[in-house]
Amino acid sequence: MANSTPHPAIHQVIHQAGRVVLGKERQIRLALACLLARGHLLIEDLPGVGKTILAHVLARLLGLNFHRIQFTSDMLPADIIGVSIFDRGTGAFQFHPGPIFAQMVLVDEVNRATPKTQSALLEAMEEHQVTTEGETRPLPEPFFVIATQNPSHQIGTFPLPESQLDRFLMRIELGYPDHAAERELLAGSDRRDMIATLTPCMEPGDMVELQSSLAQVHASDALIAYVQALAEHTRRAPEYETGLSPRAALALLRAARAWALLDERDMVLPEDVQAVLPAVASHRLHPAGGASGASAQEMAAALIGAVPLP
Repeated sequence: MANSTPHPAIHQVIHQAGRVVLGKERQIRLALACLLARGHLLIEDLPGVGKTILAHVLARLLGLNFHRIQFTSDMLPADIIGVSIFDRGTGAFQFHPGPIFAQMVLVDEVNRATPKTQSALLEAMEEHQVTTEGETRPLPEPFFVIATQNPSHQIGTFPLPESQLDRFLMRIELGYPDHAAERELLAGSDRRDMIATLTPCMEPGDMVELQSSLAQVHASDALIAYVQALAEHTRRAPEYETGLSPRAALALLRAARAWALLDERDMVLPEDVQAVLPAVASHRLHPAGGASGASAQEMAAALIGAVPLP
């Protein structure tokens, strides 16, 4: 099988990130696949497990301009997009861009803000632009949002609406570190000090080229039929309240292409689809009747088991 070679530094990014975010190579690879697929990432987990650290590390290693937005209940959309201020010197209003104007934006605790403020991200994430006061302004490329979210049962959270959730290509969890990783974490250097020592492995232009090369990763007719069969099963099966939309199926295919590219292959395999399925589908599938308790991995495993391979 022919190989498709990504930028040689991409594996160095995975290695260096793994030295800071211990025991989470799979999550690091998923985050990179999400960025390669021009998607956005939602990390849902308890406070203190490394969500913010992961975003800082990736921005540093990829050489991306980075802004962090700490969402709070009193935040307004203008705090994200920016605002025009009257300049007495020129006698005109001058636009002052908000923190959304960065190549990587960390939206910390996205579900702490009200739905009105959350909605300020919709156009930026979908169109890579923002419109304010009748003028549309493009965002820098690449543009990548990593949002962190506390579990919805915690006090002071506002559930993300379905339209907002669907803008995230993937949702992942980090979870607690295993015993060995936590021991190394406790005995090692402060993670924030380690981030300061990291040097970029890539430039923003390298990532843009990688994103463009994703279209060259071949998906056969049989592979596309497999993705379609997975989506159609969720729409027919009684255990799901709603099935995967066509946008979700496209997201699954893009993510699978990115996973194949990280493995230096120019062809998507069913295993690539299965590898990214939990992250792509978990926030889009809801058990029928309001049932709960199944994890993303369990739902994905049940779906994979129900649909035969091509």
